[in-house]
Amino acid sequence: MPKLKTHRGAAKRFKITGRGKIKRRKAYKSHLLTGKSSKRTRGLRKTTLVSKSEQKRVERLLPYK
Repeated sequence: MPKLKTHRGAAKRFKITGRGKIKRRKAYKSHLLTGKSSKRTRGLRKTTLVSKSEQKRVERLLPYK
């Protein structure tokens, strides 16, 4: 089997936790923030985990993480 290439875009966006789950940043925090409430923008700062249904797809992009 040849070596697999890591998807560089995915490598910059996702981190693996100690237990093997995948952390990601939340969307909708880059622009047009004036229409969003302070509570909402504060919530968007936090990281969250990739959903179970998407986890396998992301793991395929990060073979050596």
